[in-house]
Amino acid sequence: MPNGTLPDVDPPVRPAELERAGAWLAGHGLAHVRPTPLLATRLAVRRRARLAASVLLAAFIIAVALTYTGGMVDGSGYRRWSLLVLTALVIGLVVAQSLLDWWVRRVDRRAGATLPRRAAYPVRLGWRTVLGWPRAAFAASTFGGATALAIGALTLHNSTARYAAVILLIGLCGLAVGVVVQLRHVLTHPVVADDEESLAVDVIMRVDDARVGAAPTAVWSVWSLPVVSVFSTAFGWWNAAWLVFIVLGVIAQALIEARTARSAMVARHVMSAP
Repeated sequence: MPNGTLPDVDPPVRPAELERAGAWLAGHGLAHVRPTPLLATRLAVRRRARLAASVLLAAFIIAVALTYTGGMVDGSGYRRWSLLVLTALVIGLVVAQSLLDWWVRRVDRRAGATLPRRAAYPVRLGWRTVLGWPRAAFAASTFGGATALAIGALTLHNSTARYAAVILLIGLCGLAVGVVVQLRHVLTHPVVADDEESLAVDVIMRVDDARVGAAPTAVWSVWSLPVVSVFSTAFGWWNAAWLVFIVLGVIAQALIEARTARSAMVARHVMSAP
């Protein structure tokens, strides 16, 4: 990786950022690689973007809860307005996530502009490489299962459950679009590397970004809010299915984490491809 500083990247790299970059390299089996300002800059913007994304998701979940609660208190007349408000919140979530992705891409692009030359991957990186079949299937089944349960709840005679199901469907649509936007960013933003070591680091960062973006925790959080509130009024197959859905999801997540290759192994496989 290059040894120079990054005069075109703001803010300037601090010693603490270089130490974090060194710890990150050691944690991914690359302790022999020297941390550089370029790597420290890329990791720093990702930490800040993920923190901002977490705050954004928390705010979205709170907004969903308030919207749902307001509709429950004020009755069906207010519910129509609450659904419009929630739709606007979903659009805002997608736009905000796109801006965070643009921020990360902008920092990467400016960092890459300082490289004397640019390396290329030996093979094309697709979603099968950066995310993998198990995680892709798990993410799809999580959204699919949550959507199927919400649609099934629309057949219930309880108006509270039907209203909760509509809230869930709107929220799930927003989260699904957000995941697609993040995955597209991971697959399309330019390579920032000038040698084999920095190229492996770039692969690891893409794999980590994809896995974080496809994690099912956001779906579980949004899904649980309206469901919990109808335990006392509409407990039945829907609530039982929700509990089974969450338990099976946690077990599947643990198995995937334990049995799929670490991001460093994915990078080594990519770099050794003919």
